[in-house]
Amino acid sequence: MKARLQEPPVPQMDLRSDIPHSARIYDYVLGGKDNFPADREAAEQMLRGWPSLRASMRQSRAFMHRVTRYLAAEQGIRQFLDVGTGIPTEPNLHQVAQGIAPDSQVVYVDNDPMVLVHARALLTSSAEGRTAYVQADMRDPHSIVAAPQVHNTFDLSRPVALSVIAVLQFVPDDLDPVGIVRRLLEPLPSGSFLALSMVTTDSNPAIADVVREYNARGINVQARTRGQVEKFFEGLDPVDPGVVLVHRWRPDGSATGLDDADVAMYGGVARKP
Repeated sequence: MKARLQEPPVPQMDLRSDIPHSARIYDYVLGGKDNFPADREAAEQMLRGWPSLRASMRQSRAFMHRVTRYLAAEQGIRQFLDVGTGIPTEPNLHQVAQGIAPDSQVVYVDNDPMVLVHARALLTSSAEGRTAYVQADMRDPHSIVAAPQVHNTFDLSRPVALSVIAVLQFVPDDLDPVGIVRRLLEPLPSGSFLALSMVTTDSNPAIADVVREYNARGINVQARTRGQVEKFFEGLDPVDPGVVLVHRWRPDGSATGLDDADVAMYGGVARKP
């Protein structure tokens, strides 16, 4: 039996289908259907520049699945705050978590109107668990941590997993992304976890061409080194193996045949003391 929370209203909006959008490019590369010609043309140009882009994005998604399973099965986490959710792609985070622990509770957060249009797909929960959706921008962390959906869904005396997967590359350094993540973590109790991933060019110089293509099309992307990604985890207790290319984080055998040069994402998990 499925339980559905009240769906957020879908306001009138201009999706600007004539301009490529990062979430829709991601959706197209992963084989989704929620994209427009401008997104597909941009994605194909990027794939011509670096054919491994599709494999890298799939590994980023697989990283989220492994992290969620690890936190639910091995750390007993039952509350997940997923910031930068993106267009729903099954299995979504709540499906992975509730497949292990049906009483898991998930709050999704995104500022993309396209995600809001599809939010009902994120609100189908197990009967024992709960899901909710917050339309907010992570660049304003207070709008997230103060959202009624967060306080009505979670017991903030119990640990929460903050998941920030494949989104921080869209937050430039002048907006203090490290500070944003710390402000999101601040109200979460001891024993909570941070899981994040972001784009790097460390593994293959050709990835810089994809980054330039994003920026040329008005989608600001900033790649980061391993050292820069590790700064997001300062003050936290890292989970082995630390910050690594996402296909190397507790691999489950699904990434056979991939070289490091095929993956453009660093990822890691750490516990709040």
